[in-house]
Amino acid sequence: MKKILITGANSYIGMSFEKYINENYSDNYIVDTVDMIDGTWREKDFSGYDAVFHVAGIAHQKETKENKSLYYKVNTELAVETAQKAKDAKISQFVFLSTMSVYGVNTGIITKETQPNPKSNYGRSKLEAEKRLEELQNNEFKVCIIRPPMVYGDGCKGNYQTIIKIVKKFPFFPKIKNQRSLIHIDNLCSFIEMVVRENLSGKFYPQNEKYVRTDEMAMDIAKSLGKKIRLSATLGFFVKCMRPFFGVVQKAFGNLTYEETEEFNFSYCLKKEE
Repeated sequence: MKKILITGANSYIGMSFEKYINENYSDNYIVDTVDMIDGTWREKDFSGYDAVFHVAGIAHQKETKENKSLYYKVNTELAVETAQKAKDAKISQFVFLSTMSVYGVNTGIITKETQPNPKSNYGRSKLEAEKRLEELQNNEFKVCIIRPPMVYGDGCKGNYQTIIKIVKKFPFFPKIKNQRSLIHIDNLCSFIEMVVRENLSGKFYPQNEKYVRTDEMAMDIAKSLGKKIRLSATLGFFVKCMRPFFGVVQKAFGNLTYEETEEFNFSYCLKKEE
């Protein structure tokens, strides 16, 4: 039985992963969580765990000059300090939750050859953490970096909530054909379980089996809410015209995908798109 320590309490992905394990793999894993907000975590004994899943970080906040240093303090320095503590405790694997934002793009296809070029403090601090974590890696201490696209599912925060708010507020939604790499929270949890089970290292880019259209996602959300909305081609035309000039519009309605190249000896997409 493997023991996993989640470093970061009250994280949506961390809590979802713990729930997923307890509901599906309670005979295979023991999962504990430690709060990283105060310094008491430094007194916790990390020995005896097989893997650390580090989810503590700052995201979904408006970036300002005043909070720039906080991103690096939490997303970079805290991650490296935690990994060093895990390494000193002879833990064999450190799983770091990074982000697609390290690429700094709002449109296009991201391939294995695409070089990271983050535009935000969030993306820069995550990329810096990745680099420093990889320096800690050796044969006995594996570092697994996960760069998921937008995560969605019940209770999810961030851009997914923005779409929900639009659906709740308006009877129309722009009809526009775009493609987005997304991953359902169930699929992400399944993927994380499998990389822990296989004790993998390296960089990974999990996503749903199929790309998702924003307007189709909006229709699915409306259906789940019991609300009727109509897709508007006129709104879609205006949105398409605005995409090149407004980053927030491009982020929501542009094309942004990971190239479909990864092959594993396991399947992690339990939640299928219709």
